[in-house]
Amino acid sequence: MQIDLLNDQGMASAKVDAAETVFGRDYNEALIHQIVVAFQANARQGTRAQKDREQVKHSTKKPFRQKGTGRARAGMTSSPLWRGGGRIFPNLPEENFGQKVNKKMYRAGMATILSQLVRDGRLAVVDQLSVEAPKTKLLAAKLKAMNLQSVMVIADEVDENLYLASRNLPNVLVVEPRYADPVSLVHYKKVIVTKSAVGKLQEMFA
Repeated sequence: MQIDLLNDQGMASAKVDAAETVFGRDYNEALIHQIVVAFQANARQGTRAQKDREQVKHSTKKPFRQKGTGRARAGMTSSPLWRGGGRIFPNLPEENFGQKVNKKMYRAGMATILSQLVRDGRLAVVDQLSVEAPKTKLLAAKLKAMNLQSVMVIADEVDENLYLASRNLPNVLVVEPRYADPVSLVHYKKVIVTKSAVGKLQEMFA
């Protein structure tokens, strides 16, 4: 199959050959959903914590007498039924939210996302993307000339100039092929891949 090759004005000037196994797979919504959710879950730190009835600040004094009040009997204010009481099954700091995804499934899911981006016209190829100096305005002007606002750039090698120029642009992400993740691919409106990075993506996900 072939993918559009963009020029400096963001217009398709030619076509680039690409592997059908990576950029021409059938759409599989369930697989894409699974790897996106797993990626987000594995990024969670699980640092939240709640207190049980032993840890909350309370008195062991009986709140009111056992009988005659018309209320349900109560032994202490730390009861989970009371406002300010402890949780029955509290969240713990060591909680693990990780989900296991097989390598074969992950490669297939990434290839499916790339294929769908090509079909939707959201993925294109450029010869290369570089800036002469680590200046944000240089990269911003180059992307504006190509009519790119929200864009993820997958470059074969991200040099220091390109990294420093891109990190202050809120809707631009520049990564190497090994750092491409499913959430970013789905999130950005346009994905630009350099010619040399196309081969690496094919090696990784074929």
